[in-house]
Amino acid sequence: MRKWFVRGDIDGFFALAIDNLVQLLLVDSLCRYVLGFSQEIVSGRILPGVALSLVIGNFYYAYQARELARRTGRDDVCALPYGINTVSLFAHVFLVMLPAKIAATAAGAADPSLVAWQAGLVACLGSGVIEFLGSFVAEKLRVATPRAALLSTLAGIALGFISLGFLFRAFAYPVVGFTTLAIVLMIFFGGVRFKGRVPGGMVAVAVGTAVAWGTGLAPVGETPVWAGISFPNLWVGDIVTSLSAGTLMGYISVILPMGLFNVVGSLQNIESAEAAGDSFPTAPSLAVNGVGTIVAALCGSCFPTTIYIGHPGWKALGSRSGYSILNGIFIAFICLTGTLSAVAWAVPIEAGMAIVIWIGLVIAAQAFQTTPREHAPAVVVGMLPGIAAWGVLVAKAALHATGMGNPGGPPFTEALLVKFLEQGQYMAGGFALDQGFIFTSIIWAAATVAIIERSFLKAAAWSLAGAVLSGFGLMHSFQFTTSDVIVKLAPAWPWVYGYIAMALVFFVAPYVTEAEAPGAGHSPIFLENEGASREGDFEPEVS
Repeated sequence: MRKWFVRGDIDGFFALAIDNLVQLLLVDSLCRYVLGFSQEIVSGRILPGVALSLVIGNFYYAYQARELARRTGRDDVCALPYGINTVSLFAHVFLVMLPAKIAATAAGAADPSLVAWQAGLVACLGSGVIEFLGSFVAEKLRVATPRAALLSTLAGIALGFISLGFLFRAFAYPVVGFTTLAIVLMIFFGGVRFKGRVPGGMVAVAVGTAVAWGTGLAPVGETPVWAGISFPNLWVGDIVTSLSAGTLMGYISVILPMGLFNVVGSLQNIESAEAAGDSFPTAPSLAVNGVGTIVAALCGSCFPTTIYIGHPGWKALGSRSGYSILNGIFIAFICLTGTLSAVAWAVPIEAGMAIVIWIGLVIAAQAFQTTPREHAPAVVVGMLPGIAAWGVLVAKAALHATGMGNPGGPPFTEALLVKFLEQGQYMAGGFALDQGFIFTSIIWAAATVAIIERSFLKAAAWSLAGAVLSGFGLMHSFQFTTSDVIVKLAPAWPWVYGYIAMALVFFVAPYVTEAEAPGAGHSPIFLENEGASREGDFEPEVS
């Protein structure tokens, strides 16, 4: 009989718990300090909803992994990681709840914070419904999309939003950052282990915490005050009230793309798991993801859940199904007992960030290791939009740091584009890349795979898909608000025309080009792999 817990689950638990803890701290700080929510709303409504949604997902994916292990007779199956969607977290705070609160305040509402929270519930519910419905069609998309296109998108996100972001933090606090990173790289890349079989992740967090206390990085903030015990409740009446006020249509330009973003992101993570050796069925995996988000909304949370990026990293740690169960229990305890502030006070994020950096590196490496070698250029192409989106996030954060977009400060306007251009930075292209960057990454990487295989009609089809998505405003269409540059669900005509022009080039290509002989101008990567493809040798579409 297979064990419920193995030694690797301890390392996996620390990695996932640290990641989830970061999300909870973001929820707490953004809700209280940006939205001005009371402790009762955060600890009494939102966090209990988060707890229930994460228990459902973590327990299901643990069960799913054990079932796969039972059917296949394997003992190395790793559960899909699961938690709050970071991108949706920021989108719901800044693009739904904050505008809803500002509008409610201007309208003289008795409790603007309540209105904002209710709007967040509707946005979360809408995202969950889209995720659930998307589960029934996502498998067809996964089959039709080259692996390089799916994994390269994750690689770009992993390098930018995970590894580089935390690498900045490691270099800002080098004593704790370098110490823990050295431990993690030594254990997980060096192929060694601590004597006594002590989990490396636990050692890294323990050493990081001790060094943080010794160097004054911990404790974090003031001595925490216990928020009390809370349990999930149903808040259907608040959702109905917000729906009656027109919230759904008022924020559909945020809810729709965020919901689709979550579907595609989770789909990529399932493909990543399959590339690592664990093949989970697409439909139930995505459906439970959607159910988790719906339960979150009904029980008070404004933040969608998702299948996390990083399965190969957790699998490489030796994690199986137990780490997912441990994480669900730990996060539920933190959310329901009012001890979030105490944990954050005692264990700074810096203590565990080395594990998160390592997971980002493993994901980026997987994109190259599990795709055909000749598709490596497509992987690089697919990584660029994610890295660019992270760069745009940093640029906007820098503007906020100067006071722009903040209350009382100058607003974001199109004049920014001129200022950036004066410094040689074409931020119009950056903002365009940022909107729908996951779709952009998939389309460009898939088209590049088709080009490498000389399947120019496929490349044209992917280009036309880009034109369609741009026409609906799901890619490249952006607008300025007082505090941000956000998606605009309106046709992005310049990019529509650009993708159509690309498609025409590929349609004409079979009639105006011919295949070169091996070695005639090909780069070394093609010389090594001439004629190879994902499915085997290919037949070029040129005559």
